[in-house]
Order: sequence, then C-alpha cells, then structure tokens
Amino acid sequence: MNIRAMASIELTGRAALALLICLISQRLVAAQGVDYIKAHYTKTEHQIPMRDGVLLFTAVYVPKDASQKFPILLTRTQSGLAPYGADQYPATLGPSPLFAQEGYIFVQQDIRGRWMSEGKFDRLRPHNPAKGPKDVDESSDTYDTIDWLLKNVPNHNGNVGHVGTSYRGWLAAAGMIDAHPALKAVSPQAPVIDTFAGDDWRHNGATFLAHAFFYAHRVGVSSPAPTKESFYPTPNYGTPDGYDFFLRLGSLANIDVKHFQGKNQLWNDLVQHPTYDETWKARNLRPHLKNLKPAILTVGGWFDAENLFGTMEAYDRFEADRANHTFVMGPWIHGGWNNGAGASLGAVAFGSNTAEFYRAKIELPFFNYHLKGKGEWKSPKVQAFETGTNQWREHPSWPPKNGKLATLYFESGGRLAFQPPALTTEAFDEYVSDPARPVPYTEQIATRMPAEFIIADQRFAARRPDVLVYESEVLAKDMTLAGPIMAHLQVSTSGTDCDWIVKVIDVYPDGTPDPTPNPAGVKMGGYQQLVRAEVMRGRFRNSLEKPEPFKPGRATSVTLKLQDVYHTFRPGHKIMVQVHSTWFPLVDRNPQTYVDIAHAGASDFRKATQRVYRSKDLPTS
Repeated sequence: MNIRAMASIELTGRAALALLICLISQRLVAAQGVDYIKAHYTKTEHQIPMRDGVLLFTAVYVPKDASQKFPILLTRTQSGLAPYGADQYPATLGPSPLFAQEGYIFVQQDIRGRWMSEGKFDRLRPHNPAKGPKDVDESSDTYDTIDWLLKNVPNHNGNVGHVGTSYRGWLAAAGMIDAHPALKAVSPQAPVIDTFAGDDWRHNGATFLAHAFFYAHRVGVSSPAPTKESFYPTPNYGTPDGYDFFLRLGSLANIDVKHFQGKNQLWNDLVQHPTYDETWKARNLRPHLKNLKPAILTVGGWFDAENLFGTMEAYDRFEADRANHTFVMGPWIHGGWNNGAGASLGAVAFGSNTAEFYRAKIELPFFNYHLKGKGEWKSPKVQAFETGTNQWREHPSWPPKNGKLATLYFESGGRLAFQPPALTTEAFDEYVSDPARPVPYTEQIATRMPAEFIIADQRFAARRPDVLVYESEVLAKDMTLAGPIMAHLQVSTSGTDCDWIVKVIDVYPDGTPDPTPNPAGVKMGGYQQLVRAEVMRGRFRNSLEKPEPFKPGRATSVTLKLQDVYHTFRPGHKIMVQVHSTWFPLVDRNPQTYVDIAHAGASDFRKATQRVYRSKDLPTS
C-alpha cells in the first residue's frame, strides 16, 4: 500500500490558521429568518428565454438598499426553488446566511425540465464544444441567463458569481466553460465529475446501491410539465432496515420490476450500460474544464461519501489549466461546510468549529473580494484540515511536496510492516465470501446511505471471518498521510468475478476517553475509525471499458486508488487495513460469477474462496 507520509516535524514549521469565531456574525445570522429577508430584499420571478426559445424559471432577490450597487450571485439547481411565489420568501439566502447580511443580488434558477422550467431534463447534460447558434448545454444556459440578468435586473455592479454543491457544484463547473465575461468568481463545491469512475452511483464499476436507489427517484425523471409540486415519488422501502430490504430484492433486475418499470432514466443507464461506454463518457466533465477565466474556489470534505472523487479530479483539472484557483478541504461530509458548526462528526471531534470558520473566513471573503473589490484575498493555493491533529494547514499545492512515499506490506499474523516480505514460498490469507451473507458497511439501521458511515467504528467488520485484518505496531510518533493511497493487491478467487474492498483505519489506544457528553454511549478505547475505503469491481481491474473475468485460482494483480486523505495517526495509535469482498448494501452484490450483474439470477450468486498473497514474489501492499 503506497502512501504519501510526512513526519510531524516537517509540518510544525507551517503556521496553522487560527480558528476564529466571529461572534458578531453569529448574532446577525441568528437574527435572520423570513421576516428579515422580506424586510431587506425584493423578490421577483421570471421566465428567462434561452437561445433555443426554452424558458427557465428564475427567482431574483434584490436588496432594498438603493444607496449602492450589488454583485449578482447565481445558483442553478435541479432540486427546486421553494418557496415559489413572488410573495413567498425563504429564511436564508446565499450559500450561508452571512451573504444576506453582506448584501448581494441572489438569483436561483430551475434548470431545464425541472420544476417550473420548460424543456427536457437530461441528467448531467453532456457539454457540447461544437454548439451551433441554437444548440444548448449547461454552459450556454448559464451564459444566456447571465446576459439576461445584466440587462434586466436593476442596481447590479456588473459582476456575477456562481456557487453550488454536488449536482449544483457540477452546474457551477459546467457554467464557467466558455464563460460570460461578467462571470468573475465561481465556487464548485463537491462537484460531480464522472459518475462511472468514482462519483455517486458507481465506483470503479461497482454500483453504490443504497445511494443510487434513493437518488434515482429524484434525478431519474423529468417534470411532466412546469410545476411547483414535487413530481417524483418517495422510495417505498416498507422497512427501516436497508440491509434486509435490498437483500430480499435479490438481483438488480428485480429492483426495476418492482420499483421503476423501465421509467427511470438513471436506473435504466445503470442496468443497460454496465461498462464505461459513451453514455458515461459523454457526462465526464474533465476534458472540457480548460481555458477557464473566473477565479475559482473549489471546496470539498475529507468524509464526503458522494463526490470526493469529483472534488479531487476538479482540483487536478483546474490546476492544470490555470493559476487563479484556491482549494479548500475540511473534515466534512457531503455539503457539511454549508451548515452547522463542523465541530465533530459522529464520535470524532475536530477541536473547533471548522465549518463556521470556512464560511466566515474563506467563502465570504472570496466572493467579497472578487465581486465587490472588498477586503484582501491572500489565501494560499491549498487550505486543508489535517484530521488527527485537528488543525488547518496551508500548502502551495496538493499533495504537499514535503512528504515522501512509504509502503506498508501485508505480513503473516495479520501484521502490517514497512519492509517487504522475505518469504519466497507461497504465502497467503484466505476467506470465504458469501453473497448470501454480505459484509455490512454500517451498524446503523438505515435505508439511505448514512453520511457518517465513512468515519464510523469498524470493529463490527473486523470480527467477521470474511474480513482480513492487518495492523501495524503501536506508533511511537506521529505519522501523517497526505494525498492518495494506492492499494496493490496480489489476489486470487475460486470464482470468475468478485469485488475487492480495501479500508484504511485508525485504531485508537485502549485508554482513549469517551466523548463528553456521550448520549450514544460510544466507547473510544480501541475505536477503529475509518479513514478511507474504496471498492474495485474485479472485472474492471484492467479497464473500465473492457471488463474481463478472473481465472479461478490464478494469482492476479488488482490495483485500486483510495481517494486522498490528510490524517495523522497519533502516538499510541495503530494503522489497520481491512480487506473483504462484499460491502452491503452500499455496494450491490457481485454474484462472483462472470455474468451480467444487472440481470443475474439466483443461481449465479455463489460462494467464493478469496486469497490475498503476501510473499516476496507476490507481495500485497
């Protein structure tokens, strides 16, 4: 396992950012609500024409203060602009309540085919780099919207910003391609980039089942006509237990029969396009993120189970393209920086209000500077929160260049070692993977994907016989992992296909005190905190486009990239790695036979004996 490790002494020379809490801002935010927004802003609603004649529903909130001009801050969304109606106001405006106090012209827009906008919805509509005069994509719709706003909205200063998270982050990223000259600052936050390789629905070809099923109801359908009412059904589970619900459903084919009946486009794509074909490639935004003009603030969370892949890929593309880019990573779940204090996640505390700090000290100053010319913007290229030591770090690039590569090897007796194995004879550990009794990904009883599973205690998995566990010695000093983790497995299976899940875990000392307060009764002594995990659907080990079966019993190399981390294992802690082949129902069950998984029958699901090798000739690291 290749990791970029940095000794703590290399980091102590970097000044950590002070985590200041702005009490005045907190009081102002607390005073906000519908009455405040209504007293300070005038709302109007519009149908803005696009170049092909389609009208997009747009709500505009203009400050009543006419003594100065304000920049426009745009958010485009697939999830609706409620409350609808020119006399209906929300409790807050902008990416955080701080923006309403500051004063912006807020613009919210339903994208094509969603809610009150006309047109046909196309999920993650492919970018068209060769558009004719009437051709459209999200880039052209953003351009046309900005052009109309500048001509029709009063009292603006000529500068426009664009901000959004998740799908809305993808819209922000797509909207700055061939950008309108007035678009000066954009913040794509946890943007979707590629939903087959690592975002949302698929990771290395494996379907994130619980997540995909829930969101297919929301983004797999268009509005039948412009509507203010919800037009998609709520999933009917019939039980709070997602593990039981999905296990009883059996094959993915049964999900369509019982829940979608061929009418959900996202689900159709998942089952009809099992490889990285043109359906998925067309929605890969990476090739189009070039020649970008606005200032960019990319934001993500280390514990984002949905779009950490997209966040890191966006950073790489923006850095390859241009210099005016700031990258922020904090200890947050998906979108966790947008609300709440950010002081903890599950049982793990971070020592400060990290989300409040980001909103007051990074996000608001970024837009104020670039859209209002207010204040200074001297942010480093990278501001990243280091978990474990719980402090902000500044770096000129990511990963930090002051680290060095280190390799941890699997050894006998469940040990992790920094030296390669010396045994020349065949050595391996094995387990039986049974798709009828898959390894759960969480102890929590839930139907949807619980956001906090990605940092949760893994002791429940370590105790199963179908999970291999490897541990380092107790650490005598800090070890900081910064950057991506590469797992290089030497494995075999008695079947013809299987999944490989690799998890990196921080094992706490037995004497670690429990949280205070501790209403859930969490025991932190021996806590196995998940730091990073990923799945590789084995048939895609060499190519996402051209899957291939395993040859039963033959040792095979499987390499998978675990997404970036910034975590310090403290003295007294241990590093643990777990390996297994099911992760349910986060990941759909692999039958462990080389068949069309979306249409596998009951007889296709078979037990398989999995081996992980650890010799000099076949090292796993």
